[in-house]
Formats: sequence, structure tokens, C-alpha cells
Amino acid sequence: MPRPASAPRSRNAALVLDLLRTAGERGISRLELAERTGLTPQAVSKITARLRAEGLATEAGHRASTGGKPRTVLRLVPSAAHAVGVHLDRDELTVLLTDLAGTPVALRRRPLDLGAGAGPVLDAVTEEVRAVLGEGGRVLGAGVAMPGPLDHRAGVPGRVTGFPEWAGHPVREELARRLGLPVVLDKDTNAAALGLALRPGAPGSFAYVHLGTGLGAGLVLGGAPLRGDRTGAGELGHQTVQLDGPPCGCGGRGCLEVLCLAAVARGERAGAARILGAGAANLVRLLDIDQVLLGGRAVLAAPEVFADGVREVLAGLGLTAPVGVVAERDAVAEGAAWLVLAPVFGK
Repeated sequence: MPRPASAPRSRNAALVLDLLRTAGERGISRLELAERTGLTPQAVSKITARLRAEGLATEAGHRASTGGKPRTVLRLVPSAAHAVGVHLDRDELTVLLTDLAGTPVALRRRPLDLGAGAGPVLDAVTEEVRAVLGEGGRVLGAGVAMPGPLDHRAGVPGRVTGFPEWAGHPVREELARRLGLPVVLDKDTNAAALGLALRPGAPGSFAYVHLGTGLGAGLVLGGAPLRGDRTGAGELGHQTVQLDGPPCGCGGRGCLEVLCLAAVARGERAGAARILGAGAANLVRLLDIDQVLLGGRAVLAAPEVFADGVREVLAGLGLTAPVGVVAERDAVAEGAAWLVLAPVFGK
């Protein structure tokens, strides 16, 4: 089995590595690294020398300077290390392997019943992760994203809506033992939001609203995911929007999730979009976020219908936050890989 890769040993090394990541193929010079980090040129030279020795950075040619000899340009080596991202949905398992830059290099998908119990489900996760591990070299670890609520610090799910038998199961500990790799566990929406927040040009604050087998939101404020002290932030689906509404699996009535999924099941996508818009409007009003991003299986089945419906609700309330759609089907699995990758870049 591939051995875990070591992470940078200092905050400054992580800062330099992140600038190499965001520079992409074009690369960045040591002088630019010093200017952007505030480090001395000598410190940057020591850090980049170590990163090159570890295979994480390499020379990418030269760039003309305003005076003196051309500057040597450095870039990240994406193939130097990999991470596994696992999306454990209620009815489907997605496992992908990404390189150090977060680009997927291998993908496996299979039907899954989350209600089958932890034993069979984690057997399936173990099998698929082992299969993708054969596609990469050094591996940093595995990030696992699943429906909440859960305790991301302890790596333990709570009473997952519709699947209370998962409450308290040591998912992170068991998978780490099975795989021989570090494992990080978080909510599906938090994972997706993290991956989106680390993309170049991402807004400083946004809500990723995911409508698939459930409904939830990943919240990003100040460029970082907002999880809350008990990982309870972003439970958008369990806002009560109809006091005498139908019962929800969470124990409440008239929750946004049960109303929205019922509309989807009836084929009333425009109606589901308006319900989703009501939830998005609440987020915009509460948090004054810059943007609303929609994703998930139900949204991607009719992206224009959902985007237009949410925009219409926001506009009708005088809210100007733009609405976009995350087109990638595997945004959660990719975000799960970033649960492992982000600390390498000091995020």
C-alpha cells in the first residue's frame, strides 16, 4: 500500500507551497515568493530547496527580469503526492484519487445503501479506496464526506437524518485502521465548500447549497468554512418553513428539506427551486454572503430551472447576491480530498 506523504514542516513552507499551487503551470520566481510572503530571500531559498529535494517543487524555466540575469521560475509538482476523496451518500459511494493540486486522476463509483449498517458500508469504502490507491504514489490520506450531523473533530457521525444507527460510530478511527492512512471526516456540504473556497478567484463569502438525497449548505466566511463548535452550521435543510408541514426525518415538521425533496419527487422542479430560494434568501439575509452556489444531483438534473428559480426569489426580496451552479457532479468527493490537502498548503 502507498505510504503516507509527509506534510511541510513549517507554516512558512506551507505558505510558499500554496503560492506555487496558485501560480499553476506558469510558476513563480523566488523573488516573487519573497515579496508575497514577506520572508527574506535567504529563507525562501532554503524553503524552496527543501521542497525541491522532497520532489514537491521543480524549476519551470526562466522569466525575464527588469535588470540582471533572468529569474528562475518554480512550480508545484502535482504528481508528488496524492489524496483520496470519499463521498459517502445515502445511496451511492464515490471514491476518487487526486494529485497534490486537487486534480482527479482516478474515480470509482458504486450504488450503496447507507442503511445497510456501518460494517457493510465501510467494507465497500475500504474496497474502493484500496482500488484507487493503486493509481498513485505517495498518499497523504483519505478525506471522507457524509451527511450530517457529525462531530468532525472526533470523526464520529451523529443522528444522520433517516439513518440514526450511524450515531456514535467511530468512522474515522475504523477507516484509518483499515486503510493504514490518516483519515479526516466532515459533512458533505462542508467538504464541497472547502474545495470551492480554494479555487482561484473564489468569493470571500458564499453558501454552497447542495440538493441531492438531502438538502444542506456549506458556508464560507472570510475564505474559510464555517462549521460551528459542534459542526452544526449549515443545516439548511432543517429550517422550519411551514409550522404545520409534513414530518421530517430529523424529528421536526415542515422542514425545507422535506418540502423541497417532495416537490422534486413530484416532478415539480420549478416549485422545488422556489422552496430552495426561500432557504437561500434566509442565508443571504443572515450572513450577508457574496454569492449562492447550487449543486447536487437534483440541481444538476435541471440547473437552469433551479438557478433561475432561486434568482427570482432573491430578486423579489431585493437581495442582490448572484446565484451560480457548481457543474461538477463530484464536487463533494473532490472537496473530501481537500480535507486532506488543505493543511499541506496551510489552509
